[in-house]
Amino acid sequence: MTSPFIKNRIKIEGEKQEAIERAKDRIFVIGIAFILIYTALVVRAFDLTVMQADFNIQATEYISKGKEETLSHRADIVDRNGVLLATSLKTSSLYADAPEIIDPKNTASKLVKLFPELSYGSILQKLQSNRRFVWIRRNLTPKQHYKVLEIGEPGLKFVEEDRRVYPQGNLAAHFVGYGNIDGKGLAGVERSFNKYLSTSNENLRLTLDIRLQHILRREVLKVMEAFSAKAGTAIMMDVNNGEILAAVSLPDFDPHKPGDAKPEQLFNRVTLGVYELGSTFKIFSTAATLEMGKAELSTKLDTTKPLKRGRYTIKDYHPEDRPLTVPEVFIHSSNIGSALMGERVGTLTLRNFYSDLGLLTPLDFEINEIGTPIIPSPWRDINTLTASYGHGIAVSPMQLVSAVSSITNGGFVVHPNLVLDNDNVKKEKPDIRVISSETAHRMRQLLRLVVTDGTGKNADVKGYDVGGKTGTAEKPGKHGYDKKRLISSFIGVFPMENPKYAVFVMVDEPKPNKKSYGYATGGWVAAPAVANIIKSAAPLLGITPKNDENIAKSLKKYININAKEER
Repeated sequence: MTSPFIKNRIKIEGEKQEAIERAKDRIFVIGIAFILIYTALVVRAFDLTVMQADFNIQATEYISKGKEETLSHRADIVDRNGVLLATSLKTSSLYADAPEIIDPKNTASKLVKLFPELSYGSILQKLQSNRRFVWIRRNLTPKQHYKVLEIGEPGLKFVEEDRRVYPQGNLAAHFVGYGNIDGKGLAGVERSFNKYLSTSNENLRLTLDIRLQHILRREVLKVMEAFSAKAGTAIMMDVNNGEILAAVSLPDFDPHKPGDAKPEQLFNRVTLGVYELGSTFKIFSTAATLEMGKAELSTKLDTTKPLKRGRYTIKDYHPEDRPLTVPEVFIHSSNIGSALMGERVGTLTLRNFYSDLGLLTPLDFEINEIGTPIIPSPWRDINTLTASYGHGIAVSPMQLVSAVSSITNGGFVVHPNLVLDNDNVKKEKPDIRVISSETAHRMRQLLRLVVTDGTGKNADVKGYDVGGKTGTAEKPGKHGYDKKRLISSFIGVFPMENPKYAVFVMVDEPKPNKKSYGYATGGWVAAPAVANIIKSAAPLLGITPKNDENIAKSLKKYININAKEER
């Protein structure tokens, strides 16, 4: 029989053992808890250091590419008067943290309703992925931002970034250009000055005057509509320093949505397009003839019959059937007379003269959309004759305006430019001559004579002493030149006594109408548009009308006034 003492001892030891076991259980449980907590901490640390790091890299990838590749602090583009042409605004962009999306299907459905351009399948695929960062929609409007918040999905998040906006819309789209969604310039100044715009704190100031830009665009649209034309171009340039005050290529496009534009809208006809510009080239062949002393103003050229050279025959659109003086050849726009002048000048000399004017090589200009002239190769004697009246040689409208400016500004070679110096450094006057001051004066007289008594009468603006030259060229096709598809143009300069500005209008494939008496030539199509531009622009440029002092008056003794419409 066990004593009470032993029983009590056994009981105490049992309770002690039970307490030890309970303590062990508690320690085990606490240990498990610590392990779980530690594991959670490790997982969280991994998420923060690895997964979230990957997320942060993706979320800020567009920033980490560097200022050159993004819109961060991208400089504004302004016109010569400080009017905004391009600037950057802060906007919200939507992305998804896919693992946090609670209901991918419902969320995808709501997003597609809010952004109809998105694909339901594509969005659903993104939301069901394991990616911590995936773009849904860039550059939201405030209203769109609010609508996304109303969805109430915690996995939909926002990041702030810059969006490039163009306050003037289409007005200068071909020259200001546009960029991609990450801010890299793709065309125009946005492209050619991408690095400057991405790194500079100063605005980029252009030579353009948005008021003049509006005038040119308005008038080209009018003439395109009136003559059911395919396209149109206009340029206004300072003939003394080459500043481009306005330049328009139509049809144009919305720089906010360049992806929606057709190729013909994106195409810059001012600098990238090259065209045969017809009789406007008679300015250069006539200047060369006078400069080289190959003819006097009183010299008569035999234009009584077509000019035959080998297997080629050169004709006039409206032959005068009589010998013509140099001024008459110019105002009547005689192909035969111009070809004879080119022949007198000679192949090498005329070709070099065109080269000095910048007509045979690509334009040196501040944007990358530059066309290459089409010139005869090899350049034979017959090409000299045809190039004298603008046949068989194609240049950009900007090249033509620059060359005419060099003829009329006193004979100094001038190059076009689009960007102004922010420090307002006065530009030096060009010092390279292409013709003498005497020849330049004669050419100004002849250009004025074309407007007062020749084929450019529709370009005359009382009080502004306008001079210029018409041009009409048939477009080349599969089977030679097409008489029904024309390039009709007019280059005007004013005021002719002391030239300051050149204005050029070109219309692609105009159709005749009743008001033009069935003509679709430069004198009927482009010359009136130039006149309208000068009427509207001259007051803005500070040029007041005056009593006409006809600088061409002294040349009238050399002409029989009976101008006919040229081709």
